[in-house]
Amino acid sequence: MSEDPSEAMPIQVDFVADLACPWCFLGLVRLDRARAMRPDWPVRVRWRPFFLNPYMPPEGMDRATYVRRKFGGDAREVYRRIEEAGRADGIAFAFDRMLRTPNTTLAHRLILFAEEQGAGDALIRRLFRALFQEGQDVGRPEVLAAVAEQAGLDVAAVRELLSGDRLRREVLAAHQQAERAGVRGVPVFIVDREHAITGAQPPEVLAGLLDVAIAARHAPASP
Repeated sequence: MSEDPSEAMPIQVDFVADLACPWCFLGLVRLDRARAMRPDWPVRVRWRPFFLNPYMPPEGMDRATYVRRKFGGDAREVYRRIEEAGRADGIAFAFDRMLRTPNTTLAHRLILFAEEQGAGDALIRRLFRALFQEGQDVGRPEVLAAVAEQAGLDVAAVRELLSGDRLRREVLAAHQQAERAGVRGVPVFIVDREHAITGAQPPEVLAGLLDVAIAARHAPASP
């Protein structure tokens, strides 16, 4: 039996996200589970930068100050819900370890660089864990370099990247493109450039979105 080219070609999932978003971490884990539900369908995930805090100072912000400004007071209930959702999906969020909320510009640039090297998946997951489980400040170049090394990237090349401006324009352009498309919150999953859904959806919902993409490939062409 000949191979169906519509299924041989990977399903492209554009993952519009910000590293500082815990729901994005959860959404990525749920996407992994959805992919496991459809093991015969190759999926390629591409990071699409978005800034939840576009006016964050370059050095980031003290976590307590950030929470107070964002939520106007006690945010324990907000983070309790995220922690509960994380536990159900195997993520041990440790918000109490986070002393700063980072500016994620450098991290976005590093992720795009890692994708060029074929190491984007590994780096993204390590960065999420570094921030939300280990409390590391992933806005600092030295932290990013250390995490990148763990993901198998060349440290000298990473340091050179972070010391310059390469990929900064691409990161800003991606954010602006998402805003023009109406994105106001993340994560957003865009499958095969046509089918989109917002939020850290359950794996079954994301698997259904993959089903829609395959069905669209099989649909007869319009006359």
